[in-house]
Amino acid sequence: MPLKDEPTTNPFREIPLRYLGYANEVGESFRYQFPKLVTPSYAVAFSYCFLDAANLLRKVDDSEPLSKKVAAFGDTLLWQTLASVVVPGGVINVLVKASRNILGEKNLAKPGYKYVPTALGLGCIPFIVGPIDHGVELLMDETIRKMY
Repeated sequence: MPLKDEPTTNPFREIPLRYLGYANEVGESFRYQFPKLVTPSYAVAFSYCFLDAANLLRKVDDSEPLSKKVAAFGDTLLWQTLASVVVPGGVINVLVKASRNILGEKNLAKPGYKYVPTALGLGCIPFIVGPIDHGVELLMDETIRKMY
């Protein structure tokens, strides 16, 4: 899709703004220590997704039909929602919960142990980003993108 003559960099895909999309993973990692942090962390992550999609829409050439603009916005919003919020949030949630279950309540009551699941959740974020981004790209290429 033709874009307006602007720099090709996308501030929402570059570090550090990209990390806003992973705010909910931080919230999920700290779910048991700071449960009130979870909802705002998702609000930040979803806002990031919307702003990235809106930023792309702003860059689409004005000569493009509305349907292509809507498709570009929707594609970006869906990709960001899956790759930045839904899939990694689910992975971190399961990882933290499973590690808490493995440790058990007795160990979690010991000093320092209650932060082991949190550390695991935070520590895996850099390792899951690439595979999730790639997986979501493949998923969308093989499904919804075939429709447009």
